Amino acid sequence: MSQPLDLPSAEASEPPLPPRRWWRGLLRTPSGIAGAVVMVVLLALSVTSWLGLTPYDPVAQNAAIRLQAPSGTHLFGTDLFGRDIFSRSVAGLANSVRVAVLAVAAAAFVGVLAGLLGGYFRGVTDAVSGGIANILFAFPPLLLALTLASVLQRTWVTVALAIAVVYVPIFYRVTRGPVLSLREREFVKAAVSTGQRPIETALRHVLPNVSGLVVVQIALSLSWAVLTEAALSFLGLGTPPPAPSLGSMIFEAKNTAVLAPWTLYAPGVVVVLLVAALNLVGDALRDVLDPREEGR
Repeated sequence: MSQPLDLPSAEASEPPLPPRRWWRGLLRTPSGIAGAVVMVVLLALSVTSWLGLTPYDPVAQNAAIRLQAPSGTHLFGTDLFGRDIFSRSVAGLANSVRVAVLAVAAAAFVGVLAGLLGGYFRGVTDAVSGGIANILFAFPPLLLALTLASVLQRTWVTVALAIAVVYVPIFYRVTRGPVLSLREREFVKAAVSTGQRPIETALRHVLPNVSGLVVVQIALSLSWAVLTEAALSFLGLGTPPPAPSLGSMIFEAKNTAVLAPWTLYAPGVVVVLLVAALNLVGDALRDVLDPREEGR
């Protein structure tokens, strides 16, 4: 599981970097460019699946062409049930993307809100939110996700929410630490002295100054969410069939990997590419938003 970012607390009162500066920084390094390009390509493939534009129906079976090697007709070959592996890999990619995005979006919303309110208002709010976060941190991440996924009705939404619970405390800690420092800064006290409501001050003056850290954590958490979803699907607790999943494809391929290794290559490579691209983007954004990198 991804860990809270080891970045310095937001001490300065300068306006946070605008989003356009993030992307300029992302594209100034070869690794950032490579990660962004791979992400764009994979997202484009995901869109083709959502629009139903894959070459073949990902769930259609044809026993007459089972375990065919890659060819011009079937780019990545077919599996044990005669299903086109390329179409299934693209559909599995689309499923991984939507699960990861929903999981991280939900975790970021809850975790950042809890960290912002707890860090700014302290007292009971901080004690309750911090206690819950510590309880969640006490569980091994994959075990917690497995437990939640096993007791919930299996849909891609419930799988995403089970993964989200694992990442809420990470976003909580990423947010709370800088907020504790920012609430003591002069520009925050000045806003309070003008009669501005505390919640308005927290949202308008504190939250923007931690947004960079949150964005980096989102990019890194997405990669781990993809791996978690693949692990759940491999263990039979992910998105239920017949919807393709990269993890379930890898599980199915373990029985045919010796006879037909191409059944394992495609889903495995897609997982590796997606996770690597997200990590490269996250690392590049961290370099942009980490003040210790300036001037290097």
